[in-house]
Amino acid sequence: MSTAPHRNRLAREKSPYLLQHAHNPVDWYPWGEEAFGRARSEGKLVFLSIGYSTCHWCHVMERESFEDEEVAAVLNTLTVPVKVDREERPDVDQVYMTVCQALNGSGGWPLTVLLTPDRNPFFAGTYFPKHSRHGRIGVVELVRQAAALWQEDPERVHRAGREIVARLQPAPAGPEESGALAPALFQEAVRLFRGQFDAARGGFGPAPKFPTPHNLVFLVRRWRRTGDPELLRMAETTLDAMRRGGLFDQVGFGFHRYATDANWLLPHFEKMLYDQAGLALAYLEAHQATRKPGYARTAREIFTYALRDLASPEGAFYSAEDADSEGVEGKFYVWTRREVLDVLGLDDGELYCRVQGITEEGNFREEATGEPTGTNIPHLDRPLDAWAWERGVDPKAFAARLESARGRLFSRREGRVRPHRDDKVLTAWNGLMISALGRAAWTLDEPRYARAAARAADFVLSRLRPDGRLLRRFRDGEAAVPAFAEDYAFLARGLLDLYGATFDPARLRQALELARELVQRFGGGSTGALFDTAADAEELVLRPQEVYDGATPSANSVALEVFARLGQLTGDPAWTEHARGIAEAFAGRVAQYPAAFTQFLAGASLLLEPTREVVIAGLPEAPETQGLLSAARAAYAPETALLLAPPGDPVVAALCPFREHMGPVEGRAAAYVCQDFACRAPVSLPEELAKTLEHPA
Repeated sequence: MSTAPHRNRLAREKSPYLLQHAHNPVDWYPWGEEAFGRARSEGKLVFLSIGYSTCHWCHVMERESFEDEEVAAVLNTLTVPVKVDREERPDVDQVYMTVCQALNGSGGWPLTVLLTPDRNPFFAGTYFPKHSRHGRIGVVELVRQAAALWQEDPERVHRAGREIVARLQPAPAGPEESGALAPALFQEAVRLFRGQFDAARGGFGPAPKFPTPHNLVFLVRRWRRTGDPELLRMAETTLDAMRRGGLFDQVGFGFHRYATDANWLLPHFEKMLYDQAGLALAYLEAHQATRKPGYARTAREIFTYALRDLASPEGAFYSAEDADSEGVEGKFYVWTRREVLDVLGLDDGELYCRVQGITEEGNFREEATGEPTGTNIPHLDRPLDAWAWERGVDPKAFAARLESARGRLFSRREGRVRPHRDDKVLTAWNGLMISALGRAAWTLDEPRYARAAARAADFVLSRLRPDGRLLRRFRDGEAAVPAFAEDYAFLARGLLDLYGATFDPARLRQALELARELVQRFGGGSTGALFDTAADAEELVLRPQEVYDGATPSANSVALEVFARLGQLTGDPAWTEHARGIAEAFAGRVAQYPAAFTQFLAGASLLLEPTREVVIAGLPEAPETQGLLSAARAAYAPETALLLAPPGDPVVAALCPFREHMGPVEGRAAAYVCQDFACRAPVSLPEELAKTLEHPA
């Protein structure tokens, strides 16, 4: 009798999530014609399960159901089971998540969908236990009931699937969807955030609380534009609370996915690359706006984590780290009081436990039961300075003592069994991190971040564009899956931010090339909006076209910003018109609840509100050129596009012909500030340029 472990078709895949299920007794298929062809030929339903490798509840459902022989027998006999990695195939996930949300009013992962052989969904939900309990149907009962209905009345099931798909088909854009954007959208979004703001604990609305960094960037930028101090207060209160809470890994740095409580203490422990990138941008933006060093420090801590634990040897960034280790959620991250005292000794240990809220009974509770576990999530209930003042000690010395303790705890923690790391490289998420590193390089004046961004960009452009067409995923030496709109848009924005850090015109040219492909491959509708999938992509039951800015911003929202910025940098009005096409296509939808579209509004502000272009003409290495660049970068002016135009540079001249007559003045570098299609007289003194950029355009 063979004792070899079971292997299903997923063993041939590269996705870490699919490979996690390669030894399930469930006879999984990857998404593709092989699975649906079998369903048609055998007259079976398709059991579709969508998740990702660092998803806690995906692991729970696997342990309870997909590793179980009884469940496997039901699925293998009555259905064709199909597994999808939502990060590798966001198009498939988006289509069926839309179905789940339409049928249930909510969604999440694992996503469970029952399909007819022609891929039409007729049932959708999220996590299901093995057997029915607490009013929730079990997998076994669900599949048996669905299969019985399919055998008794297949036409009824077909009809239900067709009706669901027909109901979700996007209607042609009408007056309620498209039209001119109104500046009132900004005020309405602000009003909604005011109404939801948790003044005591930061964040918006009740638990669970998600960081959603583009919301915070939106508020800081509205403060810059309006001068309303409450907007900055909402953003700062939230940023401060997140950094002090358990949402932030106080020992190893980096942010967890979201908080299950209202106090930001109890996280779901997975760490996603896109959260690190987005939150780094939010803290950088707050630092630019306030010049408070704590925000810059938090951004650096995020990069410390990302470059240490998520960077590949070649410089690209992996996708995520799991919530679980050794089968237990959060085990890698929590501490008992005794462990802390063992590592730090009595004096430092007692101090660390008091400051970081570590107690004998523990503050980490089992999510399902609410029972204390005796373990703790380190967190700060107030800033370190407040602790130092209370104790009457020097704040810097106090912070240094706590940092020494943190370092020793980190060294001890490195000996634990680490959570699984999803080591696939995704183009879109790398684009987000390239943006964050590029912005950090010039905001913090740290060239090492520009070098890290350049390595990631070069990896993606060389390894994920092998024959000229961009691909989405790289893992284990293989690039695969045609890129989606978000891959093009996020990478193009990353290249623009890398250009802002290095002023290498090749980066501007690369961004332009991607933007052109974005329009060519993903445009084509009756409006200026982009589809999420390319015109020649696999045909799904719906062709998604999203603008909602959720955990990550939408492709349309980022493309809107990219096109508007390219219009500023190149002077080519065609890019501004592309941006306007996206803005007007979704104006009606955004107006229904503008607080859900904050990245979209950030891009739209470049169309609806005054902007500026600053062209610095001079030799890059000249001290006077560097002085003007430093003055421009020091200003918090997100509406301003900055271009370096070295005399005689053919690349910049070709890409940005409007600056043809802008050159040094009397042999010295000069800055040209342009607004409303007119340029002021050039200035050569950094302080003059700084004064010009002091206020919004």
